Amino acid sequence: LTGAAKLVVVVAIFLLTFYVISQVFEIKMDANLGHIFARSALDAAARSTKPPRYKCGISKACPEKHFAFKMSSGAANVVGPKICVEDNVLMSGVKNNVGRGINMALVNGKTGELLDTKFFDMWGGDVAPLIEFLKTIQDGTIVLMATYDDGATKLNEEARKLIAELGSTSITNLGFRDNWVFCGGKGIKTKSPFEQHIKNNKDTNKYEGWPEVVEMEGCIPQKQE
Repeated sequence: LTGAAKLVVVVAIFLLTFYVISQVFEIKMDANLGHIFARSALDAAARSTKPPRYKCGISKACPEKHFAFKMSSGAANVVGPKICVEDNVLMSGVKNNVGRGINMALVNGKTGELLDTKFFDMWGGDVAPLIEFLKTIQDGTIVLMATYDDGATKLNEEARKLIAELGSTSITNLGFRDNWVFCGGKGIKTKSPFEQHIKNNKDTNKYEGWPEVVEMEGCIPQKQE
């Protein structure tokens, strides 16, 4: 009898322990599932409220048959310029294809594809290679330019005239260590609306000896047949 009673007690304790453990486990599972579902709901809400990202990080989407672009001049003589078209970074310090002077990217006006990138040292270099390069640009080519450090000292009248023919209005006034970004095209019939220029002025310069960085974004119309 005593042995049977002990067996009943052991079985009862085992069943009670199993019940308590199962209840605790279910509570934890419910809590974990509730946490997972709540987190999923929060993540979904965050995704729905997150603002959309447009090509090159511009502020709004471009219409059809337009190329998105964003560019910035260099920061003093420390950080190089950056040129992005259709979400492709064409020139930047990270790509190691920028340099002191005028940085230039050529893009196919029909397809948006990169044709070439160059930089021309307008402080210690020669203006002749810049002039020769400008003369080789084909009609229908999109031309993007950005200064770094100094982009004007070696510019002469011929170089400025060739750049003006691409649609620039500020090139005639571009001076020592001015910051300048420009987007135009070979064969353009009017002045380009895409140009920013800040003069080097010791009273307003953001950096010692250099003005603040200039940035510009927009939508370039695709060249039609």
